[in-house]
Amino acid sequence: MKRAKYLVVSLVALALAACGADSDDTPEAAVAKQARDTNAVPPKVERGYEEATGKPGAPFRVTYDVIGTPIVGSPVTVNLRVSTTMGSRPLNVGYRINDESAMTFHDAQPRNVEVSPAANEDFVMQQVTIIPQREGRLYLNVATSVETGDGSRSSVVAIPIQVGTGGRVIEEQGEVEIDEDGEAVRVLTNDQD
Repeated sequence: MKRAKYLVVSLVALALAACGADSDDTPEAAVAKQARDTNAVPPKVERGYEEATGKPGAPFRVTYDVIGTPIVGSPVTVNLRVSTTMGSRPLNVGYRINDESAMTFHDAQPRNVEVSPAANEDFVMQQVTIIPQREGRLYLNVATSVETGDGSRSSVVAIPIQVGTGGRVIEEQGEVEIDEDGEAVRVLTNDQD
């Protein structure tokens, strides 16, 4: 009889322990945890400037931050920080877009500005407002130059701006064939027959 009581007490203790045990091992618990996680507030993302690399040894370094989400037809602002190794000399900063059918400047956006860093700083801040005209990866070219006693020193970087989720569709031209050396080559054909 004592043994039966011991067995019953042991079973009750096991049952109670199972009720209070970590229930993350069950599929229902995993689904509930995922639902809690998706409803949780995402951590705050710290915005920072991304670097647009230029020529190594160039007297300028351009970092940028695209403000907001670029949308076709809506103005978007790009904050630029142009760092210089040339001291407080005036910098000429110019903006160019290669394909006006893909992206345009806002009407009030100057294409070229001359700015000088403050006496105790080695950078200038600029804002450029552009208007994307299509989805895909677009580029804003930023040219920076400074006049020195030995002439002009300059640098150009391309700032990538991703509009929408899709990228450019690469259209393949011609046919891929194997040449006599076993190399794959693309043969272009004239389709005007």
